[in-house]
Amino acid sequence: MKLLATILTVAVLAGPALPARAADDTKVKAATEQVQSGARRIGDGQIGSGTKQTAKGIGNTIVEGAKYSGHTIKDFFSRVFGS
Repeated sequence: MKLLATILTVAVLAGPALPARAADDTKVKAATEQVQSGARRIGDGQIGSGTKQTAKGIGNTIVEGAKYSGHTIKDFFSRVFGS
């Protein structure tokens, strides 16, 4: 238990000192923009196409957000544990 606590303490203290790689979040931003664009269409009276685009954008945001989160977590542990 002490070993685990020591490893976690070192990881937390050393993590910010390591150079960070920027994860690419452009796909997440594009999917978010798709949701906003669909919502604007609904506001402009194009309910059918706006709803369709908003629904697709929500799905894309979920998918791309999960991928982005996975890459970010992987990068964090790669930096901390050097794999």
